[in-house]
Amino acid sequence: MATPLAYTARYSHPVAAVRAAISDELYWKDRIAEVGGPSARLDSVTVNGDQVRIEMVQAIAAEQLPAAITAVRPGDLIIPRVENWTGNSATFEARVDGAPAEVRGTVTLTGDDSGATATIEGSIEVKIPLFGSKIEAAIQERLTELLQSEEEFSNNWLASQKA
Repeated sequence: MATPLAYTARYSHPVAAVRAAISDELYWKDRIAEVGGPSARLDSVTVNGDQVRIEMVQAIAAEQLPAAITAVRPGDLIIPRVENWTGNSATFEARVDGAPAEVRGTVTLTGDDSGATATIEGSIEVKIPLFGSKIEAAIQERLTELLQSEEEFSNNWLASQKA
């Protein structure tokens, strides 16, 4: 049974500014460099009208992982991730190389000129008998930390664009 993922990111910038950043390859390059983890990379940003597809690879260093994960999957976690945006909503999926773990969900961007909110809802599924739910809980904790870092980065990046 999958573990739910829920996070709300708040931006002190208008929806239009947040959405413009999502379409900006420099934003993604800077974000991966800042919060992507060891050996993270941006594979592609494809913009076609109001549609944006981002393909990236993120990583979580082994020393940051709980024993429940490293016992099953030693070493850094390499996490290919894809986001597909249409307008102010997106789907995302991520997996862990070499492990039966997947994260899927949606992002909905709302707000006005005073600020934006990104509501992230999804699920984490690890298909390992007996230990799957423990690993899902550990992944949920790390993903929440990553989403917080991405939120902070985005607010700072958007503020720097105004300067």
